[in-house]
Amino acid sequence: MKVGLQIPDFTYPGGPPTLGADLAAIARTADDAGFATIAVMDHFFQIGVVGPPENDMLEAYTTLGYLAGHTSRAKLLTLVTGTVYRLPGLLAKTISTLDVLSGGRSWLGIGAAWNEEESRGLGFPFPPVAERFERLEETIQICLRMWAGDEQPYTGRHYQLERPLNRPQPLTRPHPPILIGGGGEKKTLRLVARYAQACNLFPTPDLARKLDVLRAHCEAEGRDYDDIVKTVYYRFDAGEKGENAQRIVDDLGRLAELGFGEALGAVQDAHRLEPLEVIGSEVIPAVASL
Repeated sequence: MKVGLQIPDFTYPGGPPTLGADLAAIARTADDAGFATIAVMDHFFQIGVVGPPENDMLEAYTTLGYLAGHTSRAKLLTLVTGTVYRLPGLLAKTISTLDVLSGGRSWLGIGAAWNEEESRGLGFPFPPVAERFERLEETIQICLRMWAGDEQPYTGRHYQLERPLNRPQPLTRPHPPILIGGGGEKKTLRLVARYAQACNLFPTPDLARKLDVLRAHCEAEGRDYDDIVKTVYYRFDAGEKGENAQRIVDDLGRLAELGFGEALGAVQDAHRLEPLEVIGSEVIPAVASL
């Protein structure tokens, strides 16, 4: 079992004047502590479960590029990009750029998008859910084509690219891993089985059934279920003095038994750094062999 850090909140005591330094310290601490992944949300407004929409929210890929310069080993991704937030050709170029400049550490985290408020607020199209899933599949197809160096025109229902040129190519070969977020059983998990190297699920009581559904989709697609990394969103609360460390280890042990390979989520009060250090020194060594 691996442990990954997601940073969902950018409203810190020092405010925007110290935000860059605060984020750099968080990223360096997580990288040094052994976190396998550092992720940020891809939202324009803060989401309700974290805070009001007026709270600080940084643009995701600018932030990941900044964090790449302050880390050396952790993988970098969004959890996750809404497919309607960027045109596919630009998204493929963005992931390629991040991969090259980070030394081969970028992943594409992507999903069908859900936050209509922020999309309408900034003038982004927000089509019905069926169309968003069509766009998601076309976006993944375009990214894979561009990362393979295929410059032939792409003609889909929603996107047409005359020459999907992508230079430089990503360092990660055959391409940066694709993580699809969401637990929809008919569409999302089918796309995971067809295209993705990883999935991300929320820790709901039906996790085992979700994995069974994914296994069935893999069988239908002729895909090896074990080739897909199963990640789960987990909120790390180490406690003021690390008193919850053993509970975290026990929780991750149960998730590992289900077949999850990485717990990827937020750390309570991560801007204080102490929780990151506790997880790094106490939790990561304990779950590394799970």
